[in-house]
Amino acid sequence: MGSTMKFIETRGNDGHHPEHASFSEAILAPIASFGGLYSPESLPRLDEDFFIGHLGSSYKTLARAVLMKFEIDIPAEIIDQALALYDGFDDPSNPVPVVRVYDDLYVSELYHGPTRAFKDMALQPFGIVLSAIAQSRHENYLILAATSGDTGPAALETFKNKANVKVACMYPVGGTSDVQRLQMVTEDAGNLKVIGVNGDFDDTQNALKHLLASDSFKETLHQKDIRVSAANSVNFGRIIFQIIYHLHSYLELVRQQAISMGERVYLDVPSGNFGNALGGYYAMKMGLPVEKILIASNRNNILTQFIRTGIYNLRSVDLIQTTSPAMDILKSSNIERILFDLFGAQRTKALMRQLDAEKCYQLASTELEQIQAIFAADFCQDEKGKAYIKETFERGYLMDPHTATCFEAYRNCREKPLKTIVYSTAEWTKFSPVIANALTGEEDAHDIDALQSIAHSAGISIPPMISALFEKEIAQKTVIDKEAIEDEILAFL
Repeated sequence: MGSTMKFIETRGNDGHHPEHASFSEAILAPIASFGGLYSPESLPRLDEDFFIGHLGSSYKTLARAVLMKFEIDIPAEIIDQALALYDGFDDPSNPVPVVRVYDDLYVSELYHGPTRAFKDMALQPFGIVLSAIAQSRHENYLILAATSGDTGPAALETFKNKANVKVACMYPVGGTSDVQRLQMVTEDAGNLKVIGVNGDFDDTQNALKHLLASDSFKETLHQKDIRVSAANSVNFGRIIFQIIYHLHSYLELVRQQAISMGERVYLDVPSGNFGNALGGYYAMKMGLPVEKILIASNRNNILTQFIRTGIYNLRSVDLIQTTSPAMDILKSSNIERILFDLFGAQRTKALMRQLDAEKCYQLASTELEQIQAIFAADFCQDEKGKAYIKETFERGYLMDPHTATCFEAYRNCREKPLKTIVYSTAEWTKFSPVIANALTGEEDAHDIDALQSIAHSAGISIPPMISALFEKEIAQKTVIDKEAIEDEILAFL
């Protein structure tokens, strides 16, 4: 296999971390010098021959080819084992269907895995890879996850009962849908701990980053012979699997004769922590014919402001709870990898330090031009999102509230009449009260009632893994204030 791909640090090197990390090292210890992240030193190039060569490929074959191009230091049999998990999706021959909604808008459905959200695309294989590396090194890992609703269930699902791995998953109490909460609190495997935190997603993510960077926390774990890693998209082990579905969706449009090979498209991504959009950015840099990446936000529209003005401003901004809760995020981790890729480590470190110290930074006008050459952004109010849900439902397509935010960006951000791929990050079943309200105006329906009424009116069945949640016992009852997170996790270990 020759030399393997190297990863470098977004904020430069502090003399305590190695100058380069392998893929497995970057997965196992995802926080780099100065609290930065790992990014690939260079990206593989995919030429037109690559795309033509994979027109007939299955999702797994394409995924394997991309991972081989990255030259990651993971044995082939582990990669095969990891990718075999896509066989457990609704349709093993096509785990990511791409569905036409309008003549120029196609939805890439990323939610056909066990927890009905796009996080399965990355976390299903990631769990196998990380557990295998841990076992091969005879090391024990604590995986931290902070979730706004989708990462948590997917991480718990992938790591339950896996050897050499324990998971502590934090979620904001009241900040997820009922189904998302039930998916977490009904998990009863002995190696899993679910912690409800009184606060919002940013509180849980800050706690996660603090613990990953905390020497005293690591020292305490070291005494127990445990190392710490993360299942959030700060971990490049997640991002690498998120590049693949952008390539697949494009090839799917070619196969459906919606576009010809080489034709440019818009990628339209509902964005919270920016991992999904970052996967699209890397795919574009590797050679995918993308015109622009459209970033869709909800009323927490920090990203829209950033892409339009170059100002990332968290001053006097409060998180608003919306009907698309997985995007109720103010500090998007993966923006850092974009800054690093465009402007280098020194500038990235300065900007991220400024954000921590002053809660705000501003790009130079030349830097903003570089951002705007790649991204355009808009945000969608809750009521508008519900209107899009109703409108597409009447056309025979049922989507969730996060997907709906993309329709505003599709309406307002395209400068050319090109085909647009919208990424659907969750199945309707995870947010049924919002959808029931959008379709019929009914208020405050419980999830189970809303699920049944939508299933009835749409003539579809509720997936068994969702309906079963309402019968399961609550196994995880911990709810704490954010100050107590560290103690709670140590008590679990």
